[in-house]
Formats: sequence, C-alpha cells, structure tokens
Amino acid sequence: MPDLLLGPLLRHVDDTSATVWVETDAPCEVQVLSCSTPTFTVAGHHYALVVCEGLEPGATVPYAVHLDGEQVWPLPDDPYPAPTVRTRTGDGGEAFRLLFGSCRVTRPHEPPYTLARGDDAVGVDALHAYAKRMLTQDEPSWPDAILLLGDQVYADEVSPETLAYIERTRGTDRPPGEGVADFEEYTVLYREAWGDPLIRWVLSTLPSAMVFDDHDVHDDWNTSAAWRTQMQTEDWWPARIEGGLMSYWLYQHLGNLSPAALKQDEVWARLKQVDDGEEILREHARTADAEADGGKGVRWSYRRDYGDVRLLVLDSRGGRVLDSGDRSMVDKAEWEWIVEQTRGCASHLLLASSLPVLLPPAIHGLEAWNEAVCDGAWGKRWMRWGEKIRQGADLEHWAAFRLSFVRLMRLVEEVGSGECARAR
Repeated sequence: MPDLLLGPLLRHVDDTSATVWVETDAPCEVQVLSCSTPTFTVAGHHYALVVCEGLEPGATVPYAVHLDGEQVWPLPDDPYPAPTVRTRTGDGGEAFRLLFGSCRVTRPHEPPYTLARGDDAVGVDALHAYAKRMLTQDEPSWPDAILLLGDQVYADEVSPETLAYIERTRGTDRPPGEGVADFEEYTVLYREAWGDPLIRWVLSTLPSAMVFDDHDVHDDWNTSAAWRTQMQTEDWWPARIEGGLMSYWLYQHLGNLSPAALKQDEVWARLKQVDDGEEILREHARTADAEADGGKGVRWSYRRDYGDVRLLVLDSRGGRVLDSGDRSMVDKAEWEWIVEQTRGCASHLLLASSLPVLLPPAIHGLEAWNEAVCDGAWGKRWMRWGEKIRQGADLEHWAAFRLSFVRLMRLVEEVGSGECARAR
C-alpha cells in the first residue's frame, strides 16, 4: 500500500479552488475532496498536485488524503485539528491576514535548541512556535495564508541529520563536502524541513506561497558574473545547481501556480506524460540557470490574488542578468510581466522580494558605490578589490542593482499615484 512521505501541503486557494501537494513512496492515485490525480515521477520520486475546483465560496471544509482509495492523512491518532480548506468569499470585501517569514534553518524544536556541531543555540523555529499559538486560538483568528520568503532549505549549511545521511552515502572528503551534492540529497533536505508533525499540520492548513533565495542553492548565489565564472570551474557545481532548481520546481514553485497558470505550464504538462521526468526537469533547470549569463531563462516570479488583494512575488535571485553592461534583478521580459501584473483594480498590491529593497542610507550608498567600482568606475585595478568586497560583505541587494532599483521605485510611485489603474 502506498504511503505519504511528505505533505499534504495546502498551496493555492481562492474562492472556488484549492491545490494540495504531496510526495508519496510509490506511484498511486491521490484523492482530496473528491478530486483525484495520478502521481508523476522524477528521478524515482513520486509527487502529485491535486487541483480541486468547483468549491463553495466562503466555506471551511475539512479534508483528508487518500492514496489508491485508502486514507493516509490525517492519521488515526493525530493530535492536531483536521486540515481544512478555507475558500475566499470572492466579493472582495473580507479582511486578509498574511503571515510571512524566511530563513528556516532546520533546527531542533526542544530546549536547548542547539545543533550537534556546536553549543551555540540557534533559537526557536518561528513557524513551529506560531503553529503552537494557532492551536490555542479559534480558527477565525488564524492567518489566511503564509508567505515563505526564501531559504526554506540550506544546501550549504545542512542539519546534523542530513549531514549524517551524506556521511553514510558518499562521505565528505571531496567537494562539496558537507554541502548538498545533487537532487537526491535535496529531497532529504525538504523531508527534514517539512517533516516535523506540527510543521506538517500548519502547512496542511494555511495556504502557502514560496520563493527561493541564495541558501536554497549556495551562499552568494548569483551575486555577480565573477562569482558565476568562479563556480562554473567547480566539478561539483552542475549537479548542485541542477538539483537545486529541479527540487525547487517540484517542492515549491509548482504549488505557487494557480489552476489557470497550471493549465498553461508546459513543464507540468510534459511531466505527466512520461514514466520519469528527470531529464525534462533537468533540462528546465539548465535553462533557468543560463538566464544569468544572458540565456532565455525561466520566469519564477508569480502572482496570487486574495480577493481584491494582489500579492506579486518577485524573483530577486534566480532570474538575475549579471553582464556588467546590463546588470538587472530580472530580464526585460520578466520585468514587463511584473509591470503588467500591477495593472488593475486591486485594493492593495503587495510586492514581495526575498532581498531587502529599502536599506539604511549608508548601506544603500555603499552597495551602489560597490557596484560602480566593480563595473570599472575607479579603473580596472580596483575592480578585483570591489568584487572581493561585494562577495565578502554580501553587497547584492536591490541597491547593488541600481537600474533595477530605480525601475522598481518608479513602479511603486506609479501604483501609489493611481497611474497604473488609469493606464489599464
């Protein structure tokens, strides 16, 4: 009998639809709320995103997960409330509360909150703590959705449990040493990050939106063209970047999409038509990675509408163009798409980025100065030192992409003045 390895995760929810993501240990039919779909396979791992449409607006509906007709979630002795789908009313008049956070280093959930590699306390997982708070509250007071702004997993700073797995399977004597090497090891990271019972419960109940940041792949990921040139000389890097982007698409990005967007997604359609879609997804990852070098690229930015509140999640990491003559956070086509999504009659537009946009003036000026130095403003002699400073001090926020920062600020001004709505 097939069983759940991970999930369920409640992902996209609107007034009449919901999507639920799972990972299973074998191919099977997955059923949620009388909606079903077969799993698809990537590199021997099995996934499903169940799309439930035709739901009643403004309803709160408990749900269960069945695999090949047998209920596997919630568990018979589950101490937590049944997972629920709470649809929006669709009239645009209801309040909207968004919970957000980032940088979820996998950590112990009991005192003294220390990792095996040292005695320093890493602190409490804020999502775990918030889930405990939710258990003391009535459901109407819960957030309507959760936004996870980067670093769901740390590929370059793994937990003791994942490190033990790496030591058992390949050892740490050769690069990337204690870091994640490939797609298979990424699946272990995600299982640990989302496998805690309380984390599983909260992610099964709150609709979630996600985006990556550097540690999902590597510290300083896509900081600069010089950084990319350096990393591309490493023999282990291709497997890391492909595994990181493949797993991101499967575990995070797929569930970000609305039912309408899923119907237009070519990768999603192709994966469901083959016995194992590893090469399809690996090719997609290579295309996405090539964008920083001026390739065609992939759009990771996406939009969510919660009634008349619009959430626009900006990819400020994977879609960068790093040529010194045209450095930007996203390429031209993706920026045009972002601008188009700001048009309309939303009462509130939420712009989400995994990297800070507004910084203290001194830091903003430092990052802008460093970008100019790295581009040769002080001559070639200083370019190398500017790059060392950029990587060493993480000077890679929006302020370090001056033209992108200016464009974004102009867009915010246009939205705030009502020009975008009038331009429609």
